[in-house]
Amino acid sequence: MKTSEIRELAADELARRIAAMKAEVQGMRRKLSSGAEVEKPARMRVMRREIARMLTIQAQKARAEAEK
Repeated sequence: MKTSEIRELAADELARRIAAMKAEVQGMRRKLSSGAEVEKPARMRVMRREIARMLTIQAQKARAEAEK
């Protein structure tokens, strides 16, 4: 997901997507720790970065609201 697309999301939708992605990463971690094979292990890295990007934008939006 591009940064511009993330910025267009409402705060509640952004929070939902962050929670969903965190749950998906956690599920992949469980699979890896149990010894199961994950289809695309590199996807975990991409997802972690997307989550970080979303959290950054969420913090920027919160900071902008606090300044108003």
